Amino acid sequence: MTTTFEDIKAKQRATWGSGDYAKIAWVTVPVAETLVATVDPRPGATVLDVATGTGHVALAAARRFAVVSGIDYVPELVAAAQRRAEAEGLTIDFREADAENLPFGDDSFDYVMSAIGVMFTANHQKAADELVRVARPGGRIGLASWTPTGFIGQLLKTVGRHAAPPPGALPPTRWGTEEVLRELFGERVSSVETTVAKVTQRFESAEHFADFFLTYYGPTYKAAERLDEDGRRAFRADLIELANGANHAADGTLACDWEYLIAVATKV
Repeated sequence: MTTTFEDIKAKQRATWGSGDYAKIAWVTVPVAETLVATVDPRPGATVLDVATGTGHVALAAARRFAVVSGIDYVPELVAAAQRRAEAEGLTIDFREADAENLPFGDDSFDYVMSAIGVMFTANHQKAADELVRVARPGGRIGLASWTPTGFIGQLLKTVGRHAAPPPGALPPTRWGTEEVLRELFGERVSSVETTVAKVTQRFESAEHFADFFLTYYGPTYKAAERLDEDGRRAFRADLIELANGANHAADGTLACDWEYLIAVATKV
């Protein structure tokens, strides 16, 4: 039986709706803030945050007095983003929508951004096409994506070893390489500027990290759900080993640097 991108997308939607991503999402706040600072949207400019999750990029852009929209295909995340905007008194047009089929016209936005979001789409080329389509000529597309060799890239590989992804699923960390981004955007952008950055994340211990992610992070939660007791024990042990191997804290806690790529492209 052939697995289509729509089949993969359905599985992905279930994955991101599992666990409790709102408890995970805040660890990526610094990534979103760095992306927005790098792209530097101007007050009054139109901004779209694609795969907004709980709204980090959208909120950061709105605080700069931009006119902001944000989309995600998981309704629970859209609702959480809306609550956060309301709590800060920010007006943001949040919608439930698919990054591969954006509900906006061509050339609609001055800035199109996504932090640790669009990289998890099923059809990478279609998602990239949509980013370019809705950006106006001369507009900027800004992305922050985990790199294949960084900590989360290794985490996702660990997930794949214990619970194989659907046949035909593309590695999300492809978006964390300049070569692939240039391939996805092609001649439709005049430049792709990239910077490798890192964010330091802290947990009580490697065991705390493993249990936190197994409880709340969709990909690890769903992978563990597919395993028997022995499999879950082995999976947890590998997560602990990964965290310990990256730990640079000297006080008995866990501190790991998570590497990501910031890319900014300008539409022709």
